[in-house]
Order: sequence, then C-alpha cells, then structure tokens
Amino acid sequence: MTAWPQDELRRIAEADDLHISPFRDDGVTYGTPTWIWSVAVDDALYVRAYNGQKSRWYQAAVRQKAGRIVAAGITKEVTFELVEGPIGDRIDDAYRAKYHGSPYLKPMIGAHARSATVKVMPREQQERQVKR
Repeated sequence: MTAWPQDELRRIAEADDLHISPFRDDGVTYGTPTWIWSVAVDDALYVRAYNGQKSRWYQAAVRQKAGRIVAAGITKEVTFELVEGPIGDRIDDAYRAKYHGSPYLKPMIGAHARSATVKVMPREQQERQVKR
C-alpha cells in the first residue's frame, strides 16, 4: 500500500463525484461503478455504504480488498480496508463538515452506514495478485 499524494487526496476529498468499483469475484474484472460519498481524515480516504453492510459494492470490497475509484478526474487503483473504532467519530465529523445540510447526512453518520466504513488507499498494480 502506498500513501496518497496530498494533491490527489485534497482534490478527491473536495469533489462530490467518487465512483467506486471493487473487483468482481474473478479478481480481475471491475464491478459496476457506484457513486458514493467520500471524506478524508488525516492522510486517508474513507467511504461508507448508505445501505450498510448489505450493499453490493461494500460486500465486494470486503471480499476482494481492492478495485478502482474515479473522482475529480483521477482514476486510481486502490485497496479497501474495514474500519472500526474511535476513528469513526472523526469520520462522522468529516461527513458533517462536507455534507452539512444534506437530508442524507443523518443516515450516513448513523450506526447502519457507520458499520460499513471502508478506508481507501492507493495501490501499486503489482500489489494485486490475481485469483484463479
């Protein structure tokens, strides 16, 4: 796993157009891009599944642990890591700051979506081993 270049993380965090595509079960083909909210906390990007852990993109991200995102004119190969613990409060704060006034904010910081929080980090292509 590599760190986010600060300019890319800033651009993605400021945008509202992130599309996430975890790998399908073959470990090679990208899933259908799904538009989701994203926030940055410290040097990482975080996303949540509005429909919680039953969301198809979330389940694929948990299984495959990698895929691709497209946001702010940037296409990036990424890894996905489940998130729990105290960082959740800081992620909530980031959602409040970025999406204040949205009728969807309350569910996104509620327990259902919070239980489906994923850390998104850039990866080098050679880091992914193809499943066969």
